[in-house]
Amino acid sequence: MQGEIQREKGLGYVGKLLFPVKVSRHFKFLWIGQLLSTLGSSITMVILPVVVYSLTGSTVVMGMTMAMYMLPNILALPFAGLVVDRIDRVKLMLFTDIIRCILMLLLGSLILMDVLTITLLYVLVALYGLMEGIFQPAYSAVRAKVFVPEIRNAANALTQMSNQGIRLIGPALGGLIVSVASAGIGFGLDAATYLLSFFCLLFLKEIKFKKVKSIEKSKVDYKKEFMEGVLVLKSHPWLWITILVFSFVNICYAGIIVVLIPWLFNVHHHFEAYVYGLGMAASGGGAVIAALIFGGRERWHKRGLLAYGGVLISGIALLIMPFISWAPALIFLMAIEGFGMMIFGLIWETSLQELVPEEAFGRVASLDMLGSFALLPLGYVVVGWLANVIGGEITIVLLAILVIITIGMALSVRSIRRFD
Repeated sequence: MQGEIQREKGLGYVGKLLFPVKVSRHFKFLWIGQLLSTLGSSITMVILPVVVYSLTGSTVVMGMTMAMYMLPNILALPFAGLVVDRIDRVKLMLFTDIIRCILMLLLGSLILMDVLTITLLYVLVALYGLMEGIFQPAYSAVRAKVFVPEIRNAANALTQMSNQGIRLIGPALGGLIVSVASAGIGFGLDAATYLLSFFCLLFLKEIKFKKVKSIEKSKVDYKKEFMEGVLVLKSHPWLWITILVFSFVNICYAGIIVVLIPWLFNVHHHFEAYVYGLGMAASGGGAVIAALIFGGRERWHKRGLLAYGGVLISGIALLIMPFISWAPALIFLMAIEGFGMMIFGLIWETSLQELVPEEAFGRVASLDMLGSFALLPLGYVVVGWLANVIGGEITIVLLAILVIITIGMALSVRSIRRFD
């Protein structure tokens, strides 16, 4: 396949973007499978806050719900990374797809029967988070294997762009489902997408991965293997500094997006559910534009400045939002937020795929996610409590300012600023 890739010349923009689909069968099925599950997940992430706020109207409970999702996710990550580097990564993805399908069916059924309680929601969300903690390192490792250097930028851009394109549809569809049907129907649709994703992933079972040497499997030194992942990160300042920075930035950013933006749209402004859906869809639209721009070039320079500049733009957009009450303006600011964060996300993903060896990718991906998400459960609870005490609008302003200051401090570090 490599020779075939190298011989392709003179492709137009669309041809370059779709090139991975043409030359890689594995990419094609991985891409389709993720599009399907992304559709379901994007619907769920709009419906879940609506369900929580309709049951309680509490930012504290919303924060607790997200904490219950994130805590098992985080606890699974260190062990998931070790497992991913030792066993078949595609089988892990297949297993988690089936379990998530069952969980979404249960959640949808409980809502349709009108017997869902916050306690049951916490349990199901926690199990879902555990499956996510296993799935994500495996998916990252499979993606690094399938996205070979010749198609890497286009594959990452197409994946992110199409995922965000689906998120244009998903949130609006989720809001529409809540408005005209039932949240249970939305969770049922999510379950169906995980099942379809499972069938797509079956076509990837033939992929062979580099693993930890089989001679070592009888006696596993988990501490040593974990530290090998740490050493890979330490050898690249761009990686470990960025993970450290985002261990804090993600608390502020996710607290706004996950807990406070739904509150701002649904509770504070009393907009219809579809308006919040449009806001989330606009965020996806901004991300699509960013991916289109990024995917048009095989190589980008000054990536450190571009990546952190994208987060800075997002932080400024979020800072402005509490001062706006006009729905179209809020939706536009969500588009700006999505654009900036996608620029960062694409640069971060391609840099991981370039710098991390395949046989260590599961552990490094787990460390990345652990560093990024470890404090999120506490963050969600604190953000919900803080909004209750000082007000949601003031909390958004405070968190956005902290994001902007942190990014400014990170850009003062030479290895971040000079990353090319």
